[in-house]
Amino acid sequence: MKRSILIAKDFLNLDIGNPLTPPPSSYMMTRTFSTSNKKRPNRTDVKDPIKLFCRMIQSRPLPSIIEFSKPLSKLAKTNKFHLVISLFNQMEILGITHDLYTYNILINCLSRCSRFSIALSVISKMMKLGFEPDVFTLSSLINGLCRNKRVFDAIDLVAKMETMMGCKPDVFIYNTIIDGLCKKRLVNNALDLFQQMDRNGVRADVVTYNSLITRSTGRCLLMREMVMRNVVPNVITFTALIDASVKEGNLLEAERLFHEEMINRWSIVPDVFTYNSMINGLCMHGRLDEAKQMLELMLTKECSPDTVTYNTLINGFCKSKRVDDVMKLFGDMSERGLVRDTVTYNTIIQGYFQAGKPDAAQGIFRRMDSPPPNLRTYSILLYGLFSNGKTEKALVVFRDRQKSGMGLDITTYNIMIHIMCKAGYVEDAWELFCSLLTFSGVEPDVVSYTTMISGFCRKRLWHEADELYRKMHEDGLLPI
Repeated sequence: MKRSILIAKDFLNLDIGNPLTPPPSSYMMTRTFSTSNKKRPNRTDVKDPIKLFCRMIQSRPLPSIIEFSKPLSKLAKTNKFHLVISLFNQMEILGITHDLYTYNILINCLSRCSRFSIALSVISKMMKLGFEPDVFTLSSLINGLCRNKRVFDAIDLVAKMETMMGCKPDVFIYNTIIDGLCKKRLVNNALDLFQQMDRNGVRADVVTYNSLITRSTGRCLLMREMVMRNVVPNVITFTALIDASVKEGNLLEAERLFHEEMINRWSIVPDVFTYNSMINGLCMHGRLDEAKQMLELMLTKECSPDTVTYNTLINGFCKSKRVDDVMKLFGDMSERGLVRDTVTYNTIIQGYFQAGKPDAAQGIFRRMDSPPPNLRTYSILLYGLFSNGKTEKALVVFRDRQKSGMGLDITTYNIMIHIMCKAGYVEDAWELFCSLLTFSGVEPDVVSYTTMISGFCRKRLWHEADELYRKMHEDGLLPI
């Protein structure tokens, strides 16, 4: 007991209040991680956890701590972390004695709420009471830190807990840290930790490989190694591989992975994310009819398309100016109960303008109510009107937006400066340019300057163009 109290005092001095400076890649290699054979307890489902808890605290004699852990566990599973913390405090007031399992539930909830200092205090308290933190205690803290993008704090904490208490991480903790490193694009550090994990006898699972495959450029080698080690890939593995191939422009490889590997060899059923990646790749390569067939395949396989599926197809058909197909897809979304979001509307409006159908584009714009138009919508509308010979209409829309008090961004202002200069309204464009910082609180960027300079040059206002060019350099902006 004396040893536990001494360790608890040291544990309270752990500093995870501030983010740490990222160590070099070799830092990972110095860790002596190993696995633990402890099993985490099974949790019992409770239908009405709050009502159950209220009945329990009114019962006499009070139920056992095992019974109290059931509603706490159920609430924690539904992400009601603040409520669990409150109920835990109520139990403390009633003098209900906790066990390691309920302490772990509390530490998990505190970590998910980013209350790490309090979580450390709870660990110190439970150690003074004779409870030794286990791998679940550690994993809760590590998961919370990584969720807050404090992955190096998590690594430091693992090392200290192992040194001070012999609490050794399992595959779940390794996976959490590796995933955290990959999300911060520190893939080399993640691979170092992956190798250290292997040397310490902790067997990597599909979750480990999925994190690395998603971010690493050596994903094919990782896939081969994964199979050699008898780790079975899953839908996430193949979706990551397919999506990476699509983004690299290698549609043939994506198709091979989808048909030959995923479906034929491994008999893995694609999910909506897999189909979305394939549809995106087909659209990018102009194979629109095949992309639509992929949607039909989804439906036959009872995989429900989502808004992203339709937005991707709509974007592909818009770029090919096949607006009739676009409106069919637009109608299908409503029939399937899918939300047509701002991206949907913006894509169609832009598509109609690019197809030379400004009246149809404005008709779609007028239908926007939920969701309402955003700044991107107005930028598309203004440029589309101008591109289709409706400059005066674009100016009216812009002035209406200004009067409405809607905060416009620099992209919108740049479009209007461009429209005014092209239409020969250089004086108006200059007035708008000068008003940016003074009245709108928007700072001109390099596009604003170069557009305005071009406008001056068209009007042969060489002196004004030269002065503005010098001003651009004074503001530290380089011409494009």
